[in-house]
Formats: sequence, C-alpha cells, structure tokens
Amino acid sequence: MQINASSVIHHPRERVYRAYRDELPAIAPFMANIKEIVVKGREERPGGVKLHNEWAGKGEIPKVVQGIIKPEMVKWDDYADWDDSRWLCTWNIKIRAFTDNMRCGGTNRFEEAGPGSTRVILSGNLDIHLKDIPGVPRFLAGTIAPQVEKFIIALIRPNLEQVNASLERYLDAQPK
Repeated sequence: MQINASSVIHHPRERVYRAYRDELPAIAPFMANIKEIVVKGREERPGGVKLHNEWAGKGEIPKVVQGIIKPEMVKWDDYADWDDSRWLCTWNIKIRAFTDNMRCGGTNRFEEAGPGSTRVILSGNLDIHLKDIPGVPRFLAGTIAPQVEKFIIALIRPNLEQVNASLERYLDAQPK
C-alpha cells in the first residue's frame, strides 16, 4: 500500500532539513498521537547522518485488530539515512507488532518551494503479511491484512503530516 504526503513549511530548506533531522524529539510533544520520540542511535558520517529513532504512539486501536495489536505494541523503530548533498532522507520503519511480517520504507525529499519555504515530499510503501501470526486464522489473514495496513497507515500518514505542521510551529517559536 502506497504512503504519500506532501506539505509546505514556511521556513528555509536548510533550517527545515536540519530541524527534521536533528531536532525531531523536541517536536513530539506537539503531535496528538505520539507519546515520544527517542534517539536510540546516531552515526555522523561524511555527507550525512544515520539515525535510529524510536517512536511511541498513542491512540485507540480499532476493534477488528485489538486481538492482534496491543497498546504496548504501538511503537516503531525509524531507521533514517540522511543524504545532505541531495536533501534526501531514505527511511525504513519496523513496527514492533509485526517486525518479521511488515515492510515499510521510503524517502523524504526537501525541495525549495519559493522564498523562505520548503516542500517536504514523502513517498513510501507498506506491505503486511499476516500469515503465521498467532491469533490470526489463516483463512482470515488476507481479509484482515488490509484493515491492519489501513490502521498503520492511519497512524503513520497523519503523523507525517503532523510532523511537518508541528515542525513549522516549532520553528516559528525559535528565536530568529
């Protein structure tokens, strides 16, 4: 299932890129369905940074997937490889609920969108395979998988858009 989001942040690309890469945990309190973002690993290297952030979500789990997803499972590991020369972040997410049964990854591009503005373009893909997961009858796996994908995308997509809106508010509050 495709994940796409795009939004404009009314701050210069350099500032948006650096804040998105380096200050994301400070933006978490502004996001309605994120408890916290914790930097678990950071590797500085020529041309960019490799990051491992742990996201902890909050929100109501739909009844159809409550037997599969427990509240403590609504955490994900975000592995990001930042390419400073291309204004690009390549990322992969591993959700604790389905580490071996889910693939989610993509890119964030940061483009100039006029004087002092930046367009953040996210494109990614989410695939879930529910066969062999305890609690999921094999004959229902194909029926439930799209519901689980929709639930996870419903968590991810608004958060991605919310990250951008929260980042803009965060940057607005910073001293010039």
